[in-house]
Amino acid sequence: MKLQETSQGVILDVHVKPSSKEFRLELDEDELVVSCREAPVKGKVNKELLKQFSRLFGHNVELVSGFTSRQKKFLVSDIKAEEVNRILASASGTQ
Repeated sequence: MKLQETSQGVILDVHVKPSSKEFRLELDEDELVVSCREAPVKGKVNKELLKQFSRLFGHNVELVSGFTSRQKKFLVSDIKAEEVNRILASASGTQ
């Protein structure tokens, strides 16, 4: 999975699958695939992702690109790439 570390934090590339049965994270080799419960209407998926990622990482999270796309980039503030990898591995069940 590709993570880009910046002075503000870590940028995370995400592929979104809306209208799923449950919120779920899956780690692919080159991207994070996130299944969301919300339908892609009026930014509901983006709100769900921001809420879940903020809770997961315990840091401020903002959407930096892909507002209307399934390919999105999120900035997780004040965190290192190693910690993001560790949190995502434990949340997705791949240790």
